[in-house]
Amino acid sequence: MGSEAILLLALILFREFMNASSPFGATVGRFAPRIAKAQFTLNGIVYKLPANSGNNTIHGGPKGFSQVVWKVKKYRPHGAIPRIDFVYHSFDGEQGFPGDLLVRTSYALLGDNQFCITMKAEALNKATPIFASHYLPTDSTLIPTGEIVTVKGTPYDFLTARTVGSRINELPKGYDTNYALDGSGSRKLKKAAIVHDEKSGRVMEILTDQLGVQLFTGNNLNVKGKGGFMYKPHGGLCVVTEGFPDSVNHPNFPSQIVSPGKPYKHIMLFKFSTL
Repeated sequence: MGSEAILLLALILFREFMNASSPFGATVGRFAPRIAKAQFTLNGIVYKLPANSGNNTIHGGPKGFSQVVWKVKKYRPHGAIPRIDFVYHSFDGEQGFPGDLLVRTSYALLGDNQFCITMKAEALNKATPIFASHYLPTDSTLIPTGEIVTVKGTPYDFLTARTVGSRINELPKGYDTNYALDGSGSRKLKKAAIVHDEKSGRVMEILTDQLGVQLFTGNNLNVKGKGGFMYKPHGGLCVVTEGFPDSVNHPNFPSQIVSPGKPYKHIMLFKFSTL
């Protein structure tokens, strides 16, 4: 028999989620990764966004999807697949992004210790942005340089299992790195990462249909969380399935533009087990 434990970094009160600088457990958007210089050009129009990461924009801006109230569309706590569905209508110009966007997020408990998150977004009028052997190098502000290079021989190489902390001190603050997933030319579900805690034997396998993952090790954490615990730097890790950061400003990166008639879909599947 295993033992129960709190594995997620989380907050408790509603107002804490609305005011949090770290979006624990939230859906972030419209565009989750960083956008350089808080602006991008689409169809000849320059869109300026509010900066909230130095001179850049991250998580959709200072009041992105993680700090608005979503509506519950469906709640089914019982049955073969318990689930809850949320919906949010993001208006044209919200946080500087163009076009009205209807966003749906579904959380479902599948059998065999699996948890699935499915996100869908539909542009209602205008177009709008929405196991890796390669990663995206960044500048000092964590904006991609445009290169996609091999992880071989670098602290970013996790192709062979090792602890996250084994080479973390070789990086300025820790990991805040986007990986181009092997097989990223396909939008089929593919293995993104396996996280294993040797002490408890817990294993979490992550699969996604996205092009990349961002590994973030909570480098700037300093907040009181659930149970009154202080979350400090490197107090947790986050594996974010996503497209490439700043793709709206890099023509060589796969597009993350969502246009009318061309909806967005994003699947994350978490499989839990023990060794």
